[in-house]
Amino acid sequence: MSTPSIIEAIRNDAQVISPDGRLDFLIDDIGNASIVLLGEATHGTHEFYLLRAEISKRLITEKRFDAIAVEADWPDALRTSRFIQASARSSDATVDEALHGFERFPQWMWRNTDVVELLSWLRMHNLQRPDQRDKVGFYGLDLYSLRNSMDAVVRYLSQVDPEAARRARARYACFDHLAEDPQRYGYAASFGMRKDCEDEVIRQLVEMTNDGNRFVAIAGDAEADELFYAQQNARVAQNAEAYYRAMFQGRNQSWNLRDRHMAETLEALRSHLIAQKGRRPKIIVWAHNSHLGDARATEMGEHGQLNLGQLVREQYGSKESFLLGFTTHAGTVTAASDWDAPAERKTVRPSHPDSYERLFHDCGLGRFVVPLRRNSRLYGLLEEQRLERAIGVVYLPETERVSHYFHASLARQFDAVIHVDETRAVLPLERNVAHQAGDLPETYPSGI
Repeated sequence: MSTPSIIEAIRNDAQVISPDGRLDFLIDDIGNASIVLLGEATHGTHEFYLLRAEISKRLITEKRFDAIAVEADWPDALRTSRFIQASARSSDATVDEALHGFERFPQWMWRNTDVVELLSWLRMHNLQRPDQRDKVGFYGLDLYSLRNSMDAVVRYLSQVDPEAARRARARYACFDHLAEDPQRYGYAASFGMRKDCEDEVIRQLVEMTNDGNRFVAIAGDAEADELFYAQQNARVAQNAEAYYRAMFQGRNQSWNLRDRHMAETLEALRSHLIAQKGRRPKIIVWAHNSHLGDARATEMGEHGQLNLGQLVREQYGSKESFLLGFTTHAGTVTAASDWDAPAERKTVRPSHPDSYERLFHDCGLGRFVVPLRRNSRLYGLLEEQRLERAIGVVYLPETERVSHYFHASLARQFDAVIHVDETRAVLPLERNVAHQAGDLPETYPSGI
């Protein structure tokens, strides 16, 4: 079908988002899915955070969703979760304090004004629920926290079994000072410049798993959550060690390891919540489109990469899962010009003429939802591959076609897509001169 005909079909079948932001049709479309994956086309767009927050609130209040799992490190998100659940283990007095764990680049992904608003809402929601089992949690799926996760394991064991803590310290000492710079560890271990620590982190996770019942018996059933959190930190340490070695063995291997870890963490969290609540839990996931849109429908999959969205669909099927993507045509975005560089407010170039984003822009609808799972006509029209844009924490407008576009079949990638034609940069809690000044020169590849 011709492009004008596709545009006309989208105009007829898309659901325009009203000024009040009501998304009743999307909530209905999600149906009884127990795992809802909410993407983003950038790591720094206000509207994506805002709409994901509104969808999450609706799912929590109307469909009893139990947790939000995000593309963030486990220890940092856990600190935030304890605050919003008003846990006795939280010493933070404000949301800003609870977010201080997010020190690693890119801080703005979670230390921004939209996240503060969501977490404030979650805390108020939880305070109205006296039963701890009814409180919504906030958890991290990522694996970059090698040092912090190892430290958390040792702290937990020091409270329940000092001798086990001594063994953990001895095993983790394998990393020596390189745990503070895990990329250096990965480089040295990959090229035979030092012994790797694979056996040590595996032994520690096995011990944490095998001795779980004993630890609970020592600490009491009320501490079962703390055991799970410590076991997850041991799992992070194991997978992080493997990830940093894999970084120097090819992009596909490290990418796949990271997304498999996210899927394992999601399943571990789901199993823990089943035991805690005595019923099938419901979980919302926030991550980039590149992690949540089914990789089998993209250029990534053709190159041998898998992702969380694909793994969720394979494990839970279409009835239990719902994958929602986000796109934009133009506007501004918070991103850096290099890894570990300052946050900047950058102008997003108008979308490529051959992209899905331009197709949606040409519809002239502004903000709208494209239903794909339940609309066979749109599914058929949007199954053909086009370019799709992905902006991570680094954005390079000068090399945008090479750095930020890939081919995908949108209809096979997502169950629905929200398009916001013109978007604004998310506001970091720490706004530096570079962010306030706007665009600066771009020089390096992007990261997601």
